[in-house]
Amino acid sequence: MAKKSKDARVQVILECTEHKNSGQPGTSRYITTKNRKNTPERLEIKKYNPILRKVTIHKEIK
Repeated sequence: MAKKSKDARVQVILECTEHKNSGQPGTSRYITTKNRKNTPERLEIKKYNPILRKVTIHKEIK
């Protein structure tokens, strides 16, 4: 059977906040999954940004 479209686990895109504000070309993005029932708000995770060469906060985008 096919899965329902209202599954609890969904794919989200995380984008670096510091890179946006720095004005440098390019973006640092990660794709991950989250459980929509347990975490309805947007994710904020510390991830490595290869362009800035440091760990920065990545926020979930639409």
